[in-house]
Amino acid sequence: MAGRADASGENRPIRFAKEAPVQRCRIDHITITAPTLERGAEFVARTLGVRMPAGGEHPRMGTHNLLLRLGADVFLEVIAVNPAAPRPPRPRWFGLDELRDDSAPRLVTWVARTDDIRSTPPDLLETLGRIETMTRGELQWQITIPADGALPLGGAAPALIEWPSSVHPASRMQARGCSLVGFEIFHPEPERVGALLSRLGLADDVRLTALRPGEAPRLRAFIDTPAGVRSLGA
Repeated sequence: MAGRADASGENRPIRFAKEAPVQRCRIDHITITAPTLERGAEFVARTLGVRMPAGGEHPRMGTHNLLLRLGADVFLEVIAVNPAAPRPPRPRWFGLDELRDDSAPRLVTWVARTDDIRSTPPDLLETLGRIETMTRGELQWQITIPADGALPLGGAAPALIEWPSSVHPASRMQARGCSLVGFEIFHPEPERVGALLSRLGLADDVRLTALRPGEAPRLRAFIDTPAGVRSLGA
């Protein structure tokens, strides 16, 4: 699904060349970065009206997170630098090294689930990053991470993730009565983003809207909460 903003600011449908899927991916989780977990939790509480349950630590990245279940196999993550962890000998993921102490928490990127991450074509990995093994507590998974820690296509392109084949981690998270009901990407190169989403089998799961050249990419998620549907991001 795609749209283009005309001179009046109204979104208009656009067409981009769809490519045959090379992966069958699904939205796995959406990610908010924050200078601290406390700031991120306050932002979510103010925006969605719910409190974020605890998550865990990522030793290889020197980060930690909070996790909110948004369905049986989808969740919201707030992630921040862990001040108690050693700085890793590499850039942290999700652009966290670029955050300042006064940076506002923001929905910056998303992650798409695949059952066979190793079959991802090399040209897609050039955009999404190399495949690495990550851990949180006893949980281990594989995920694509750019070597420089940047957000692929400004956060419009997802990281790819492959979980162990047993149970999705969202099923073990505390329920707060929230669910993801919509997800939008705004980008100045919608044809490029749309082609990538098509190859990942995600074109029908995301609304894509064009921005004017030079505008910064942004994301928006619609989340059904106990107080009704709330908008997060954009």
